[in-house]
Formats: sequence, C-alpha cells, structure tokens
Amino acid sequence: MRYIFLLFIIIPLGEMLLLFEVADQIGGLTTLGLVVLTAVVGIQILKQQGLSTFTRANQRIESGELPAQEIVEGLFLAVGGAFLLTPGFITDTLGFMFLIGPIRRYIVRALIKSGKLAMFQSGAQGQFFYTQHSRGNSRDGNTFEGEYEKEAAPANDQNKLDKE
Repeated sequence: MRYIFLLFIIIPLGEMLLLFEVADQIGGLTTLGLVVLTAVVGIQILKQQGLSTFTRANQRIESGELPAQEIVEGLFLAVGGAFLLTPGFITDTLGFMFLIGPIRRYIVRALIKSGKLAMFQSGAQGQFFYTQHSRGNSRDGNTFEGEYEKEAAPANDQNKLDKE
C-alpha cells in the first residue's frame, strides 16, 4: 500500500517535470496540443481494441469457455484508457502500451505465467484448473488440472448407512 501511495506522488511530479521540459523545447501550446492529441488518438484506439476484445470474449463464451484472458485484457484496456486521459507523456506511454494488442497480450500472458494472476477455467464437462497460491507456508505452488464427475454411492454403502 505504501508503494501505491508513493506512485501517486512520484508519477505526477515526473509528469510535471517532463511537461515543463517539453514545453521549454517546443513551446507551451504545442505541448498542450500533443497532450490533447494523444488523448484523442488513444480514445479511438481504445474503442477499436475494446470492441475486438469484446468480440473475442463473446466467441469464447459461445464455445463454452470462460473468457479469462479477455477479462484481464479488458481490465488493462480500462487502465490504459484512464492513463491516456491523464495529462502527461509518461502515463500516455503506459496507456498506449496497454492499448496495443500484442503488447497487452504479452503482458497479460507474462502475468499469468508468473503466477501473480491465478485464472480459473471451467468447461461443460466439469474440467477445472486450480493454481495453489498462499503466502508464508507455500509448499511448492503446484498446479492441479483434471476432470471430475459425480458418482452415486454404491447400493451396499447406502444399506450400511440405513442399518446404523
């Protein structure tokens, strides 16, 4: 939590310093125009990428899969859009990184692969995917995959229960 608080202080200060430096080099109105232009272009890219991600999520839902990758990408798109609406070149750079499809998908896959993000998927046949994560006494962080189906108790076991 401390680090997030520091980011809310450091990033705006860095943004102001960079904006002042760019304004000294190319002029204040040109700098302001660049900030507005990046916001407008970013919103257009956000619309296009958001629609694409939404379409892929619908396709996965229709095929009976959980669109977990698309959900995480949607979160990155929302954060990227917020970064682009924040005035400044540092947040614009981060925002564009989150909006560019291949870069965003690479970041999401890397997060999933690193184990920082656990994804749960289920299918119609009762398949499951579970990643064990715990702080402190984590044994080995194994991933368990498999299928399951419920079976009725055998008749002789039910008879034993009735007699007791």
